[in-house]
Amino acid sequence: MPEQRPKTSFLHSEDQLKNPSPENTSDNSTKGSVVDSSDFSRRLNAVIPGGAHTYSRGDDQFPSNAPQILQGGKGSNVWSPDGRRFIDYGMALRAVSIGYAEPEINAAAVRGMELGNSLTRASMIELEAAERLVSLVDSVDMVKFTKNGSTATSAAVKLARAYTGRTLIARCAQHPFFSYDDWFIGSTPITRGIPTETIEQTKTFAYNDIASLERLVSQYPDQIACVILEPVASETPATDAGQGTNYLQQVQALCRTHGIVFILDETITGFRWDMGGAQKTYGVTPDISTFGKAMANGFSVAAVAGKREVMELGAINRPGEERLFLLSTTHGAEMSGLSAFLATMDFLERNQVIPHLWSYGAKLMESFNRIASRHGVEQHIKAGGPAANPYYLTLDQKGAPWFALRTLFAQEMIEQGILMPWLAFSYRHGEDELRRTELALERSMEVCAKAIREGVDKYLRGPEIKPVFRRYN
Repeated sequence: MPEQRPKTSFLHSEDQLKNPSPENTSDNSTKGSVVDSSDFSRRLNAVIPGGAHTYSRGDDQFPSNAPQILQGGKGSNVWSPDGRRFIDYGMALRAVSIGYAEPEINAAAVRGMELGNSLTRASMIELEAAERLVSLVDSVDMVKFTKNGSTATSAAVKLARAYTGRTLIARCAQHPFFSYDDWFIGSTPITRGIPTETIEQTKTFAYNDIASLERLVSQYPDQIACVILEPVASETPATDAGQGTNYLQQVQALCRTHGIVFILDETITGFRWDMGGAQKTYGVTPDISTFGKAMANGFSVAAVAGKREVMELGAINRPGEERLFLLSTTHGAEMSGLSAFLATMDFLERNQVIPHLWSYGAKLMESFNRIASRHGVEQHIKAGGPAANPYYLTLDQKGAPWFALRTLFAQEMIEQGILMPWLAFSYRHGEDELRRTELALERSMEVCAKAIREGVDKYLRGPEIKPVFRRYN
């Protein structure tokens, strides 16, 4: 048993909450700190498997000088109990697209709470939220709300299997995460605890390679229930000049021809590409869509949504039809979260948040690559991808992922007060944040250039970051 610890609280007085974060300092100093943060990792891992409730928040995803725990966030900033403050480019795993603790969104959530939060029957807010989502996304006739993207995608897969009477799942190999459920995890290297028959039911295909999906369909005729992929991740849909169609449109056509349910996972792209989803940007109409992340600016809201003929399999108003037990979650329609969703949609539309995300991302990528080039490391550290959701890579001499260099780069950015595990940003990232990020990039790239010449291990302070999907710890 872990040793008993005092039940320490980091909730403070009203005055402290009005000005919750430490003052900005150029050196990110921890002088005057009254909290020793060195023990948080041990305490977290003693009571939480993995030390956090998503593996991408774990110790093995950050350099050793990263804050072991965070106390709060406001706008584009987060801070730790020891007084360190950072501009954040993690943004709660991309779930916060406006900014942390946005007053308008928080106030809406409180209004939902004050109405009882969760009632004995469906609520007015639940109805309004469902009608709002249906009005925003052209492919959506019906929606079921839930609390996370994993639940939504698993419900979508279940719907597809029920609708087609088939078993197999085809999922895109390049898209890193769909669900914590066995149907997906069984197709990664982490197969412990998953039955072989479950592993064999999920097949993979390559993004922007329609032939790889066509081969699966030919290899397993009339056996594939659904194709599931994100509309875009690191790559955007390629266009076939001869046919005048893009890759997603080709996937849709193939699914229609073979009676396969087309599932588009918009957990990340939804309400970030366009208010109508990336499906509107790329001209496709999926049978089922899933949403999450930026739906409610950090509040727990996700959804599985789609065509009536598929979604109605989970209905109870079709007498004599065999039932499908779709989603039944006590807290799936909490009024706090759905009120935050409605307020988030209002805020996104009124403040043109989505164009800001595209603009800021383009500026950030340009600065990132320009500074890398100036320091001669452009072949080893580079940013790319769609501007609304870019990525950065660290590559070795052969062009393979270089985790030691990624760790060093993240380590040096933290030294400059920038938490950059990946590239996610919000409406509250503005010109000042960009300027401070550019200064941090200059200093960090300078160190990385030296390390590439002299040996990265010489500059690393701790173990290197590891991939989440690996068979052994």
